[in-house]
Amino acid sequence: MKVMEDYYYTKNHEWLKVEGDTALVGVSDYAQHEMGQIVYVELPEIDDEFSQEDTFSVVESVKAASDIYIPVSGKIVEVNENLEDEPELINQDPYSNYICKITITDKTEIDNLMNADRYKDYCTD
Repeated sequence: MKVMEDYYYTKNHEWLKVEGDTALVGVSDYAQHEMGQIVYVELPEIDDEFSQEDTFSVVESVKAASDIYIPVSGKIVEVNENLEDEPELINQDPYSNYICKITITDKTEIDNLMNADRYKDYCTD
């Protein structure tokens, strides 16, 4: 299981990479491994706004469909359109193949997320 050191993680296995007032959002290596072969990613719409833990995407695999939850409140400013034609990119490298980029509306919510060490412990408990 690959865990990126400078990322934040949720209990639902989403990751957040903060870049100033924006952040990239995706699913963790643990999540993509558990889902199996990913066959479809429903992307959010640009300018959609979500509150922390709202469902913003759905990822379908050969096993099941999984809701994906936004790690912090924010507004969608970019989506990874490559996933429309190649959803399996998440299986190949879940940290390079983000789902969307958001403008963070409440940075204090980052405190509710796990750092890499806590996330590793969470996945192995």
